Amino acid sequence: MIILAIILTIAVGTTAFLGLLWLDHNRETRLPTPTGPFATGRIAYDWIDAEDTDPLAPQPGTHREILVWIWYPAQAQPHQPAGDYLPAPWRTAVEQRRGGLITNLLTRNLSRVRAHSLPEPSVAPEQRSYPMVLMRAGLAALTAEYTSLAEDLASHGYVVVGFDAPYRSAVVVSDKRGVILRTAENDADLVGGSELQRVSNRLVQGWTADMRFALNRLEWLNASDPSGRFVGRLDLQRAGVFGHSLGGAVALQFCHEDARCKACIDIDGAPVGSVIHDGVEKPSMFLLSDHRSESASPESQQIEANIRSIQDRAPAGAKWKVTIRGATHFMFSDDGSMLKSPLVLRLMRFFGVLHIDGRRQVAVTAQCVRAFFDVYLKGAPASKLEALAQVPEIQLSK
Repeated sequence: MIILAIILTIAVGTTAFLGLLWLDHNRETRLPTPTGPFATGRIAYDWIDAEDTDPLAPQPGTHREILVWIWYPAQAQPHQPAGDYLPAPWRTAVEQRRGGLITNLLTRNLSRVRAHSLPEPSVAPEQRSYPMVLMRAGLAALTAEYTSLAEDLASHGYVVVGFDAPYRSAVVVSDKRGVILRTAENDADLVGGSELQRVSNRLVQGWTADMRFALNRLEWLNASDPSGRFVGRLDLQRAGVFGHSLGGAVALQFCHEDARCKACIDIDGAPVGSVIHDGVEKPSMFLLSDHRSESASPESQQIEANIRSIQDRAPAGAKWKVTIRGATHFMFSDDGSMLKSPLVLRLMRFFGVLHIDGRRQVAVTAQCVRAFFDVYLKGAPASKLEALAQVPEIQLSK
């Protein structure tokens, strides 16, 4: 009888726990409200490079393709609802890739996630043109998973451009090719040691070339957008770039290689490529999570040495290093801080995996990103960056 009672108790407890996860999964989730004065809009493009092939595609001769998302200051439209967080075909592809357990219990129902951007409105008329910031997601993550950062920056008068790509993003939905998954050859999660370094270098080179193509097409869009929406509205003389994790390494390498980049931010990404030895001769920021518990490991010490190598070559007074106390690597995106079940997040905090509220980490990150680009793309005084030291969670060094 005692054993039966224990079994029943476990069964009831498990059922109740799964029920709570299911309720959490289907509860409506609204992303943080952008803090700037502008309404925000979003538009998507599917661009294929007719002049260059994709070295990361499994079939030689495949042309480069990027799936582009642009957030921008928008002309407010009374009573117009915001668009979907992810379009329905993308939601379906993402959920199929995740599998039933993660899709139905551990993460949010993507159809119940509410963002703030209007679908394809006119650009806000308050300024003739707006500075532009390219954004790169972490490793194979989707651009849309950084909607909170993109919307907040756009609400402060920036055009934010992110993109995904076939064969290296976890999944993309191409207008021309349908659903495309990341290939094993481009999956850095499957390898370690020297092979990880090789794959990482290959990915950074591929993403850097993608970013160069994206900027080329944005120049074309600014000159001759068929819709007229962006003609003359993109200030290409004030272009910056930021990225998270491997995307941060891409941001550094791209800003090292391309003179059109005026400033860059690496959000918690280990540097990769020639930038480690050559440095970045532009204003730069390393925005880091809290690595104190792993600082003694050889890998962490090498990453720190690479960061010092880059900053030693940076312009005096234009190199910044910011640590967010308590922050964790995977909580810079929407997925880590807003889309996982609150019950799961509470359990992660209980077991010491999380040390800061996810929304707070994203809010502090957005404040740092905005302050940096305000200084180096809009000409705000450096005191705006120095003031970050007053934020309780921030440790700031130059």
